[in-house]
Amino acid sequence: MAAPKKAVVGPLVGAVVQGTNSTRFLVFNSKTAELLSHHQVELTQEYPKEGWVEQDPKEILQSVYECIERTCENLEELNFDRAKIKAVGVSNQRETTIIWDKFTGEPLYNAVVWLDLRTQGTVDNLSKKIPGNNNFVKSKTGLPLSTYFSAVKLRWMLDNVREVQKAVEEGRALFGTIDSWLIWSLTGGVNGGVHCTDVTNASRTMLFNIHSLEWDKELCDFFEVPMGILPNVCSSSEIYGIIKGGALEGVPISGCLGDQCAALVGQMCFQVGQAKNTYGTGCFLLCNTGRKCVFSDHGLLTTVAYKLGRDKPVYYALEGSVAIAGAVIRWLRDNLGIIETSQDIETLAKEAGSSYGCYFVPAFSGVYAPYWEPSARGIICGLTQFTNKCHIAFAALEAICFQTREILDAMNRDCGIPFRELQVDGRMTNDKLLMQLQADILHIPVLKPSMPETTALGAAMAAGTAEGVGVWSLEPKDLSAVRMERFEPQIQATESETRYSTWKKAVIKSMGWVTTQSPESGDRTMFSSLPLGFFIVSSMIMLIGARYISSIS
Repeated sequence: MAAPKKAVVGPLVGAVVQGTNSTRFLVFNSKTAELLSHHQVELTQEYPKEGWVEQDPKEILQSVYECIERTCENLEELNFDRAKIKAVGVSNQRETTIIWDKFTGEPLYNAVVWLDLRTQGTVDNLSKKIPGNNNFVKSKTGLPLSTYFSAVKLRWMLDNVREVQKAVEEGRALFGTIDSWLIWSLTGGVNGGVHCTDVTNASRTMLFNIHSLEWDKELCDFFEVPMGILPNVCSSSEIYGIIKGGALEGVPISGCLGDQCAALVGQMCFQVGQAKNTYGTGCFLLCNTGRKCVFSDHGLLTTVAYKLGRDKPVYYALEGSVAIAGAVIRWLRDNLGIIETSQDIETLAKEAGSSYGCYFVPAFSGVYAPYWEPSARGIICGLTQFTNKCHIAFAALEAICFQTREILDAMNRDCGIPFRELQVDGRMTNDKLLMQLQADILHIPVLKPSMPETTALGAAMAAGTAEGVGVWSLEPKDLSAVRMERFEPQIQATESETRYSTWKKAVIKSMGWVTTQSPESGDRTMFSSLPLGFFIVSSMIMLIGARYISSIS
């Protein structure tokens, strides 16, 4: 019997999407932008101490190999030829920091994740060294001095991990964000792996000058980081190296973008003023400001959006960052056990239909834009005896929407032109209740693309358009039209404003919770060191006890 005929499609492009909670590999048809196959692997997060968040770099790398292998097997089962994959792009969780040994390929410490708070003491000490009238860190990087960014995580490792100190002294250490670790490993590792990053990831380290587009000696001196361990900075679209080994041996890696910048490209926000909001572990609203750096007066970040070729211009963006979005759903599942899967949250919240005055501020890592307040911690307030897990689930979804409203308001003030609609993406946008709540709370329409994997699409577009690959055209006439699902506001603006103003009161109550800003020392007041779950469980125990007493009296 004749072998099944292979499906005929245009050149294919793959995309690695390495996120905080999972790794995915997706394959697209470069002529139609159609998603043909994908595979996902969930990742472990480690919490060695309060405020610390780590991941195993080797587990991350292995998950990439597994996703590529399984996706290619899926392609073959669908009668697509894996040999048609002409390039691979990489998109990654930004800021997460790794140091490894260039001779053995072994990580010298776990990856310190962007959410990690252990460096607050380092930030406090460094802040005292910045002149009040010359914040050269922010003017060069577009970033506030915060635990969020890579430089302070790297400084902590250099100060506290003997293996790292020794490797630096002996010239064996390499530093990188997740993209650097993956590209170096996939292109050969100890056997000639390419040590590089792209401008979007470099711009999140606090060591990179976003004006000159190079590592900045003054910044490296300030953070006391040796420049010899830093990766080579490239554009977001060029051939960095060739994959050595595995299912895609010989295929070039030719695209690299931090995840939020990849989503901006995938949403085709190429015009000044176009914006998107991505709902993932965190929530990130980016607005394209063109070739000009726009600095915020309202707590937003200035960042590199993309540079799609060595000789192409760099584009910038204003960004509003929310630390905890999808992560709050995972917390309800893993820490409280009130849902079995992340998808259950919509069903549970629908059952309530409202939070009935319950407000949830998921400030597990402080609050980011527009407050940048590391002393905040998560609170649930407005609880009554009527409150149950359905109301808490609804309040969790509302919290994601309220946080987005805060950064949208800040962006409206910075840009001077209010948004008339919001483009959204990310896996959480599959939750229709969340999208409707978002439209209600913003009181503008929310537009969701029919294919929500825009982060992967952006990485694939960058890889496919690279010089030497040239299978994906970014000319406006060649870009495929994207079908959008539209969510219109269904409540009165007055109700939206009332709920939003109550939320802001709850945010203020979450602040000042941690009295000593150093997770390194562990010096806390007794109650500020207790996890949010303690207070919820205690409240539940008291409610149960009260009901029992009333039943026997």
